[in-house]
Amino acid sequence: MWHALVLASALLASGCASLSETQRAEVSRIIDTERPTALDCDAADHCAQPSALLSQVKADDPQHHALIIDAGQDALMARIHLIRAARERVDLQTYIFDEDDAGRLVLRELIAAAHRGVKVRLLMDQLTAMKSARTLAALAGVHANFEAKVYNPVFNKGNLSYTDFAMATLCCFRRLNQRMHTKLLLIDGKVGITGGRNYQDDYYDWDAEYNFRDRDVMLSGPVTAEMAANFDAFWQSQRSVSVADLRDVAWVLRNEGVPALSTRPYDHPDRAHEMQQASNDAALLSERLGSRIRPVEGVSFVADLPQKHKRDESAAREVVAPSTHVLYGLIDSAQEEVLLQTPYLVLSDTAQELFESMQERAQPPRVVISTNSLAATDAFMVYALSHKYKRRYLRRFGFEIYEYKPHPQASPIDLVATRSLLTPEESSEREEALSLLRQKRREAWNSSARREYLVQRRLLFGSRGSPIPLEKAGVRIGLHAKSMVVDDAVGVIGTHNFDPRGDHYNTESAVIIRDRAFAAELAASIRGDIAPANSWVVAPRTRTPILPGLNYSLLKISEQLPLFDLWPLRYATSYEFVPGPQCPLPLRIGDPRFYDCYRAVGDFPEVDIGPKWFGTRVLTAFGAGLAPIL
Repeated sequence: MWHALVLASALLASGCASLSETQRAEVSRIIDTERPTALDCDAADHCAQPSALLSQVKADDPQHHALIIDAGQDALMARIHLIRAARERVDLQTYIFDEDDAGRLVLRELIAAAHRGVKVRLLMDQLTAMKSARTLAALAGVHANFEAKVYNPVFNKGNLSYTDFAMATLCCFRRLNQRMHTKLLLIDGKVGITGGRNYQDDYYDWDAEYNFRDRDVMLSGPVTAEMAANFDAFWQSQRSVSVADLRDVAWVLRNEGVPALSTRPYDHPDRAHEMQQASNDAALLSERLGSRIRPVEGVSFVADLPQKHKRDESAAREVVAPSTHVLYGLIDSAQEEVLLQTPYLVLSDTAQELFESMQERAQPPRVVISTNSLAATDAFMVYALSHKYKRRYLRRFGFEIYEYKPHPQASPIDLVATRSLLTPEESSEREEALSLLRQKRREAWNSSARREYLVQRRLLFGSRGSPIPLEKAGVRIGLHAKSMVVDDAVGVIGTHNFDPRGDHYNTESAVIIRDRAFAAELAASIRGDIAPANSWVVAPRTRTPILPGLNYSLLKISEQLPLFDLWPLRYATSYEFVPGPQCPLPLRIGDPRFYDCYRAVGDFPEVDIGPKWFGTRVLTAFGAGLAPIL
């Protein structure tokens, strides 16, 4: 055992080693020799595309302007347009930057901006910073105006192998678990975009299997100086490492020189071309973006600092990690209503204590939660933990929980852009294939047919389909927006999921706007997501079949178990609104007529998971012990 630990320590030490001075000098020489410095433009404005979004921002103007961006296509169009309109600099900070169509399109726009003279800085979290060391090596020498860094590179590498992950989990899980979840695009220090979106197809309606219903806010005004200062704090942090200083990237540079950036064609060239054209269309930009920008008051940008990840916790948490402190303070200030939207309903101990204390008030505020159903979520295990505590959420915290459907009837998702729409004939064939697939699934549990079932399911749903099969085929939508409205007066859009990860492990940011008109618009957007066409409502069951009192007591005992929660008869289930003459409008849970207007649809509606007892046991077999990593 001792020898194994010594060997592991030796491997770890070698894996964490940084480049030697000789290696660093060699890499620097290669980059300086091969990196282009010539510009494609000699104009004073660096051939920036004319932009009404930027031209309306005046220097020293104290007025803030804001735009809620719900639609994924609008979010991508705004980013590309603003990058093209940049005259001086572009700062981009993100958790995920993929090499799919959306990622490549944005990256190529950033590089084009650098070639025309704009200073570009790209900061990515290591966990999801491109797919290969070769791509990072290409970025290291793509142009003198382009700089790329990776945040918190465990083992000083740009990409971690499965072996690296295993080793990091054993040796330095705390650091591996500390991620930069902050997201920001800042153009010329004048206009910023922040919110839930990363750089990947499924954030912009470009995935044929699964897309996120997400939300950003575009902002101009004095607060952008705070955004710039926060970006600089991360850029200058010791945890932000230039890609050329990463061991795997340096190996590519030293052995191959600066590789050419991939010229791989887009998976859907027509769609990429349409987006490129739209980003130049002044009329379309005005209709979709410019005309909807509104002046707002009371704007602040609250963002964690890299010091949140320091081992020394002596600094006040509200200083280095203000996002959690400020957001929970806003919730606590509520007098009438908290409207909260989060993809993952898993609460830290601090949050649970907060909501419980609010419920003990003489007149507790209404707390409305918009979150994912099992059928819609991209995080199966996180939902399992949320499911475990439904009784607590409803009884002790007074939550009204609405769970997003995987196929909402009215969402800001452009299904045409996903390239997933089928002709009537294709749809019929797909439904027939799905029916056969269900039959094979039933046969597969105890037979050699399981392999065939898995192959056919992959063909039908794709490699990125639901972690569990659904009753209906077609592109799936999952909630990813992180937003809040307090007392119809304060609106919040940011990156914080209001969960333990956001509290303790990730760096987060949020825009807070104390403006009733803005709050009303944001509230309307969230209320649209919880409408019956888009969400189920979670409510207590009308009765339990066996000794209700005993069942409730056993459920509470099972819920307290630290890891396993196997009691199958749950306190609550999902309900669907059934409109009619006596039920013209949706009702709140607790209304005397609620059960007359809603029908139970099961704990996991639209999930084709087999017998309910089996699904329940599988989903609730994981409990509070998983909270730190979820």
